[in-house]
Amino acid sequence: MEGQNGSGPQVQSGATVADLVDRVLDKGLVINADIAISIVGVELLGIKIRAALASFETAAQYGLAFPSETNMETDAWKEAQVRKDSCPQCAKRAPLEALLGEGCPWCGWVPVKTRMLAEAS
Repeated sequence: MEGQNGSGPQVQSGATVADLVDRVLDKGLVINADIAISIVGVELLGIKIRAALASFETAAQYGLAFPSETNMETDAWKEAQVRKDSCPQCAKRAPLEALLGEGCPWCGWVPVKTRMLAEAS
C-alpha cells in the first residue's frame, strides 16, 4: 500500500503483531548480510549470514531446502504442500482449488463463475 506522497509502504493502523507474523510467514523473509571487521585495511574477521524465515508452505512453494531429517510423509507436510489463498471476503486461508471451485469453507463466499454455472443448471 503506497503512502499518500508515494514514499512507499505504510503500516495499517489496525494491524497487530499476529497480522505481521502471519504476513512474514506467508510471504517469507530473507536476510543476507556480509560483515567485515578490518584494521588499517587488513580484514581480521569476515562473517556471511544467509537466513530465511517462512512457513513450510511458503518454503515448499519456493523450493527451499529442508534439513535432511525432515519427515515429508506426515499429514502436516502434505497439507503444507496444498496451494492456498486468502478468501476475498473473510481473508481466511483455504485451498486454492476449493476457493475457485465451490467457494470459501469459512464464510460461504462463492466465486461468480461458480454461481453463474449453478444458476444456468
